[in-house]
Amino acid sequence: MPNPQLSEKVLALIKKSRIVSFISWQNIYPDLAIAKFQDADDQGRYLTDEDLSDLQILIPAIATNIPTVRLLSAQAPQTVDEARQQVLATFPKITQEGGGLYPAERANACWRDFWHFLRCITYGIAGQRLDYLNAEGLRYMQELYQELQVPIDAMILGLSSIKIASLKRLDPELQNELAPYFDRLIEELKLFESA
Repeated sequence: MPNPQLSEKVLALIKKSRIVSFISWQNIYPDLAIAKFQDADDQGRYLTDEDLSDLQILIPAIATNIPTVRLLSAQAPQTVDEARQQVLATFPKITQEGGGLYPAERANACWRDFWHFLRCITYGIAGQRLDYLNAEGLRYMQELYQELQVPIDAMILGLSSIKIASLKRLDPELQNELAPYFDRLIEELKLFESA
């Protein structure tokens, strides 16, 4: 149910700010595999064990990343909580009256964004593709954040904290290999600051 406090413009921007795209994957992976990714994104969910098993059959080359995606998906609540705690420690007044994440509904929307950011990153890792982002959707998200006056510095810190919390859960040899998937989205979010 739409939030009556949000303007029509904001509601329209929310619908358009889909930051993932699998278009560039179409000549590389089978349509059925792309449909698995697209269904998960359409439903705003992480890839399920069944999705990952199917993808491993459809694209055997990605098998090495499947255990990592399972781990990151299973640990998402804890990872997001660690990122949230880091934001609150760095910006202690951000959820208080006058802060960028006040009132509570506003803060909760940002914590949900953290969860979705990690979800999107896991799609890239699962597909072993750094080109998992949608430039148009990111532009709409930037416009949405401007409209809502989302504190970009806190969101960048949150996303950087998601990276740190995620990578520490992985074997050291995987950390350097997977860091670019996080960096890809972090760099895009940093562009929001200069707009």
